[in-house]
Amino acid sequence: MGKAIRWLFRIAAALVALAAAAVAVVAYLAGRSLPDYDQTQAVAGLSAPVEIVRDTANVPHIFGEADADVFFGLGYAHAQDRLWQMVVLRRTAQGRLSEIFGRRTLEIDTLMRRFGLYLAAQASVAAQDDRTRAALEAYAEGVNARLAEINAESLGRGAPEFFIFDAAIAPWRPADSLALVKVMALQLSGHLSAEVRRARLSLALEDRPGAVADLLPEAPGPGVAALPEYADLLPERPAPRRVAAAPDDPLWPVPRPELAGASNAWAAAPARAAAGGTLLANDPHLGLSAPAIWYLARLELSAGGVIGATIPGIPAVLSGRSDRLGWGLTSSYLDDQDVFLEEVNPDAPGEYRTPDGWAPFETRRSIVEIEGEAPVTVTLRRTENGPVLPPGRFGLGAVTPPGHVAAVSWTALSEEDTSLGAAIGLMYADTVEEALDAAALYVAPSQMLTVVDGERIAMKLIGAMPRRDAAHQTQGRMPAFGYRPENRWQGTLPYAANPGFTDPPGAIVGNTNNKVVDRPFPLHVSHRWGDTQRVERWRRLMQGREIHTRDSFVEAQLDTVSYTARTLLPLVGADLWYTGEAAPAGTPERRRQRALDLLAEWNGEMNEHRPEPLIYAAWMRALQDRLIRDDLGPLADDFTHLRPLFIERVFRDVDGAGAWCDIRRSAAEESCTDIARLALDDALVWIAETHGDDLESLRWGDAHQATHDHQALGKVPLLRYFVNIRQSTSGGDNTLMRGRTAGEGPAPFRNVHAAGYRGVYDFADPDSSLFVISTGQSGHFLSRHYDDLGQLWRRGDYVRMSLDPELARAGALGVTRLVPDGS
Repeated sequence: MGKAIRWLFRIAAALVALAAAAVAVVAYLAGRSLPDYDQTQAVAGLSAPVEIVRDTANVPHIFGEADADVFFGLGYAHAQDRLWQMVVLRRTAQGRLSEIFGRRTLEIDTLMRRFGLYLAAQASVAAQDDRTRAALEAYAEGVNARLAEINAESLGRGAPEFFIFDAAIAPWRPADSLALVKVMALQLSGHLSAEVRRARLSLALEDRPGAVADLLPEAPGPGVAALPEYADLLPERPAPRRVAAAPDDPLWPVPRPELAGASNAWAAAPARAAAGGTLLANDPHLGLSAPAIWYLARLELSAGGVIGATIPGIPAVLSGRSDRLGWGLTSSYLDDQDVFLEEVNPDAPGEYRTPDGWAPFETRRSIVEIEGEAPVTVTLRRTENGPVLPPGRFGLGAVTPPGHVAAVSWTALSEEDTSLGAAIGLMYADTVEEALDAAALYVAPSQMLTVVDGERIAMKLIGAMPRRDAAHQTQGRMPAFGYRPENRWQGTLPYAANPGFTDPPGAIVGNTNNKVVDRPFPLHVSHRWGDTQRVERWRRLMQGREIHTRDSFVEAQLDTVSYTARTLLPLVGADLWYTGEAAPAGTPERRRQRALDLLAEWNGEMNEHRPEPLIYAAWMRALQDRLIRDDLGPLADDFTHLRPLFIERVFRDVDGAGAWCDIRRSAAEESCTDIARLALDDALVWIAETHGDDLESLRWGDAHQATHDHQALGKVPLLRYFVNIRQSTSGGDNTLMRGRTAGEGPAPFRNVHAAGYRGVYDFADPDSSLFVISTGQSGHFLSRHYDDLGQLWRRGDYVRMSLDPELARAGALGVTRLVPDGS
């Protein structure tokens, strides 16, 4: 017996030793891919030496004698820190993820090949101006120099993920960077899904005229962009008060409409700034991931230094500043996608109907390689309106009549896309006028550009606006027949038609994805806007004081007060707050009363440490579901986020919208008060089951955790604890510090879409400007820079955005010197 125990002990010890050795080997190999930031490296492709100075936040400051060398350095730095991210984004654009991930990503690859984004990017290379083409080529050479170094010195394949997902890394090409811009356009575009959803809703509610307008109402008012003069508002100014269903795969590139782009940006002219210089704040919102999509960098170009947020793979500072200019981006919500129902010739399935008769589909075959399996051949079809999409995607099958297929027109499919040229032009601009002129090259994704120089401010929609016929059958709100000439696009509108606001009398401009203009179709810009709520809080904060500072802009950027909660709670709970009856302890009625007591004393601040935000959010979620589930059935699953205008219309009974409160399948006639009470009970039961019975001890931050998940490894057992980042956060769907919730699954209030980058630029003292990203600069999970900036981001802190080279060198983590090969 003792001998057996000794042998078992020896075997166990041997297994432990082998496991430890295996872990050590893996750690060694993974650690080899950690970049050395303090070295001199001879590389091919440079005309003169380049210095990459890493400041204390690991932000690279790149210095070179020629601009091409600086872009080379940016490509090298991106590849040092984010090579895996770049390769995955490129493979997404190419439709080649399945070569490394297997069948899991086959749907993604086939969809991307149907769109043809990478082919359009390849064609667009020829459309670039000389400066942009030179930047693209130099950047690609910088990426490839890092790849050559990795191969020559066996640097762990450049990232630990490449040991798990083995695949050759092709050299970087200029078309790859242009393709990444188009992938970003896909991630910011939601009109295709929204058109289909509106059509499905119209079908489901065809017996209730006007009901679609309740659930999908038009954004009210004339639009908000430039604010009026401060003095004009003084008589009415409130007293100042300080107040603190796509595949479940992170690689899926098409967002649900609720997650298809957001952001905040606002600017103040010197007349509204305490220090006498212009101010600009910008925080673009995208899906959270680890690492973040954003990467901070400084480029020292011939026109001067530029610093701000880049996306690895793209050679441009997309939001940032120079000594002369600051710029920021927000999603414009321009309607730049239309779905067309193409009639197929019943006698010749290879043809479709056009205004001039039957025409053949443009058809080609594409082979998708799948890791570990036989390849799959996909037949791709296009019409004059655009690529044909399968009925199983976007719910198209539910709205496509028999004998038809669905095709999509989209500005991002342009083969003469010069958007990157506009982004590079902004880095060289000296004035607001030059910046707006440079932005004329922009095509997609459409954005609201907020720009300031030392004296002036402006905001303008940039991107190609489709030219539609005034007689369009659905005005682009829903799919329309592609053979009817009045439905087809007629090119694009001139850049001058894009709405813009320069030097307004009130000296403040801003955008929270809200409606900015109220123009009749077809100059309408959009029927669907991303915000009707945050803009009201923003307007209150901007006009609540005459003079602003960098700190007041930071305060607004981090504001967590929900205008929506303040509006809806008194309306929904009007007949519930005080019943005049004392409920016995331990009963659902007592619990409901306690919840209402907490909400009655709440100021609407979505603070992570408070219970009220969770009670409010759960109540509104349950309320909306009760209102629509009876009428929509499974289609209600498409409406997973609170629609404030819908709730307000119902409880104010606008145009008879109160009818939503009556449950159609019950004999009794329910009132809105009945539904509000039942929904609160539903919410409290859900809270008890998922977060506990003690209402006072609830924390919104426990439910509203920011989920920065690794796209490839985030669901791998054990490993996910090392690569995913979780943070308790304040804010919510409708706060300026926006933390868009998942809306589905067992944790519907997870923060999954937020400001991955925040920047505040002060041109009275430019080097006091601030910025931060939501994780860290490195994409290597063994690096101490994988999540270090994320701690600042979570607390609402920033790092200094300085163009002072001596400040960067003073606390440098390292200096990488790239010298021409052979020098």
